Amino acid sequence: TPRLDAFADESVVLTQAIVNYPICSPSRAMLLTGQYPHANGVLENCNSRSEPYGVELSEEARCWSDVLSDRGYSLGYIGKWHLDSPRPPYVDSPNNTEQMAWNEWTPPHRRHGFDYWYAYGTMDRHDNPMYWTTDAPRDGAHRFPEWGPVHEADLAIDYIRNRDGTLRRADEPFALMVSMNPPHMPYGLVPDRYVDHYADLAPEDLLHRPTIPPAGERWGDYYRENIRNYYAMITGVDEQFGRILDALHDAGLEEDTLVLFSSDHGNCLGIHDEISKNNPYAESVRIPFLLRWPGHLEPRRSELLLSTPDIAPTLLDLMGFGEDVPDQVQGVNHAGYLTSGEGDEPTAQLYMKTPMGQPEWGRRGVRTHTHTLVVELVPGEPARFTLFHDAEDPFQLVDVAEEQPGLVRRLIQEELFPLLRRLEDPWLQAWEALQAE
Repeated sequence: TPRLDAFADESVVLTQAIVNYPICSPSRAMLLTGQYPHANGVLENCNSRSEPYGVELSEEARCWSDVLSDRGYSLGYIGKWHLDSPRPPYVDSPNNTEQMAWNEWTPPHRRHGFDYWYAYGTMDRHDNPMYWTTDAPRDGAHRFPEWGPVHEADLAIDYIRNRDGTLRRADEPFALMVSMNPPHMPYGLVPDRYVDHYADLAPEDLLHRPTIPPAGERWGDYYRENIRNYYAMITGVDEQFGRILDALHDAGLEEDTLVLFSSDHGNCLGIHDEISKNNPYAESVRIPFLLRWPGHLEPRRSELLLSTPDIAPTLLDLMGFGEDVPDQVQGVNHAGYLTSGEGDEPTAQLYMKTPMGQPEWGRRGVRTHTHTLVVELVPGEPARFTLFHDAEDPFQLVDVAEEQPGLVRRLIQEELFPLLRRLEDPWLQAWEALQAE
């Protein structure tokens, strides 16, 4: 990742940033709204199974993009959106069937201020993705025979250059979100030129974590089968991100543009016997957060415990729109800390996962600088606790919850409950009901 490495040297890098609900749609909704899932309504991935429960980004939600649109910005969105629920008759897409549908068109009135649109809901044919353009109707999607990140970088470069003045208003500021799908399964859909970077490495050269299951086991074999292509995808995204940075430089916009590189979740890839995300392990919840703004943010690394809902108010305030942060935002504004290196720092980050249609149940937990605690509530069963001492056990190999019940109680009372009360999370009602039994 040479381009990201160089970009990190010019950026504020938050090494402990996490996504609080590490799965695509909830993460994206938190990023846009600055709200946690119970407030923005996106408690699951948007698909035909969650649609009856109203799982999608509300048209009435007030996103950072709505604020910038009202402030006169041109806004562009390129790539994966995944915030609208599919409805019959389902659009013609490789991942839509009568039994299960994922992909859906986003009508203009649901695009939250993005006036240039080249996007799709979700579809994982990375080598031949489909898109709706700004003016395309629901039945007007098209496929493009190019690896998604390459095509999307081409479009982002065109948007930045804006040579004919038709992609954005040339006399106004702009914000552009480029949402590349890879690295994402199926991992074999990646150009050979990126795989070639790893051609001379033996499989064992790619196995550096003690959490990787052994060969011969299901998830150990899964990791070994996919890790080379997974890294190849990362190398490809790195190259395409670098092309976008070059376009900013060539257009003379580098010094006046705030650039954020991040992700909607991580990936276990078989580690901890987990196929991917939506679990509390560090491989799943930790995300990159690299923020560059020449002349305004001093490059450095920080262990600030940033959560996904914090991004929207922080970016708006950095851009001078702190007074426009919507009242319903629940994230913490860290703009002052990022510019000065001083200020209050959170002591914990929330982790959550909810069962379909049961928002008051499921997992809640906290991640501190030293520990990860998870409490799981299932109807009719006693609460289950998991505790990792991350500072001493960074690969989360040993659950110490039974050995340290006092620490479990303290983290629940001093870190988890205050967060849940502030967010008015209905999970607390289920907890109190269980305690009363």
